[in-house]
Amino acid sequence: MSAGTRLAGAPQPTHMWTGPSGIALAADTWGDPDGPLVILLHGGGQTRHAWGETGARLGEAGYFAVAYDARGHGDSGWSPDGDYSLDALAQDLQCVISAVNGARPVLVGASLGGATSLVAMGERLVDASALILVDIVPYTEPAGVDRIRAFMRQRPEGFDSLEAVADAISEYRPSQSRRRNPAGLAKNVRLGDDGRYRWHWDPRFIERPLDIRGRHERLSACARALSAPTLLVRGASSDVVSEEGVREFLALCPHADHVNVAEAGHMVAGDRNDRFGRVAIDFLLRSVPVRDRHG
Repeated sequence: MSAGTRLAGAPQPTHMWTGPSGIALAADTWGDPDGPLVILLHGGGQTRHAWGETGARLGEAGYFAVAYDARGHGDSGWSPDGDYSLDALAQDLQCVISAVNGARPVLVGASLGGATSLVAMGERLVDASALILVDIVPYTEPAGVDRIRAFMRQRPEGFDSLEAVADAISEYRPSQSRRRNPAGLAKNVRLGDDGRYRWHWDPRFIERPLDIRGRHERLSACARALSAPTLLVRGASSDVVSEEGVREFLALCPHADHVNVAEAGHMVAGDRNDRFGRVAIDFLLRSVPVRDRHG
């Protein structure tokens, strides 16, 4: 299966960089390139657009924010061999940092992007100055993870209209108001040769087996190895990260700060972008002040 055709009106990426195996990585940036670098990593099934408002807020605050589509997502290329492992994603992150000549970036990762960040920092692949984890810890609730994976697996035959796409999203996130103009979903889907709309991700991404126990052990070791300033932001209504999971993470990484965002689920930045933006920038101004960018 091919990635399909981009829809008219879908935003063009500001940058296209080349990752491992020649995979194209699409990115957008905000702010002054001389400001402290902040890399924004989205969750599985999302794109760089999930960080649009956050990136703009960071840029206004004096940071240089970079959000990119993970391999197999959005405008980035698909892995030729279907490799969507955390190792491959961490290598892509290294390429993005090199592309912007970044030194000691801040990593902000949601869900899969947070797991990628944990591995990159915990296994000493990236020397980052700070870390913000968005609704991700080593132990995730199986029911919540299964709900996400079930949504991503549904409708492999595609949708016959953007209205049908909007209906599927509303069913998955009933607490969010339905888009009045389905044309805004152009960045979330591709048009196949058969005239049907399909999600923007490579189906092989969600088909790969998930080793819950091995992932937990690996991420726990990475959390234990963290030394940089760390903030865990949990959606108070999340069904993926429980209070038990938070307690375990804070025991593994006792220097970390922790914030619950009210009226937010697993997609914290999307559910309460205003609140998340304030929490993230407050943490960064304490940990990686803008005034120190030349120091």
